[in-house]
Amino acid sequence: MSRVLAALHEIAVALWAGGIWVSGYLVAPLLFRAAPDRQIAGNLAGTIFTAMAFLGLACAAYILVYRLARSGLRAMKQGGFWIVVAMVALVVAGQFGVQPILASLKEQALPREVMESVFRDRFATWHGVASILYVIQSLLAIGMVLLGGRAGR
Repeated sequence: MSRVLAALHEIAVALWAGGIWVSGYLVAPLLFRAAPDRQIAGNLAGTIFTAMAFLGLACAAYILVYRLARSGLRAMKQGGFWIVVAMVALVVAGQFGVQPILASLKEQALPREVMESVFRDRFATWHGVASILYVIQSLLAIGMVLLGGRAGR
């Protein structure tokens, strides 16, 4: 049974890190190149990022519980544990802090697209904040993968 739990840990690490990188650096740019307009691409990308946020939170829950069950409180002395905690904090800040602000600005701009409204600068600033959070999260994901193998053995 512990082999199965360890394998699930590795799958959670790979799924979360891979999802972050594929969504942010492959799928989103392709959407903006292929979609008929930027608003459609942005809405689709937002849906994907929301799904990734919830997938990430689910993976993080398993990873943290697994590491605590395996190592007890010693897990809290491991860098990989705190990388996952930091990634959770970034997901929460992005999904429940920044994203509602972006959605509100889009709604206030109606019937215009937000980038054609008086909210353009504010939206661009908050979108930049979301992008920075995502870049930091994607870099931490590399550390999670590199340190993830140790926790699963």
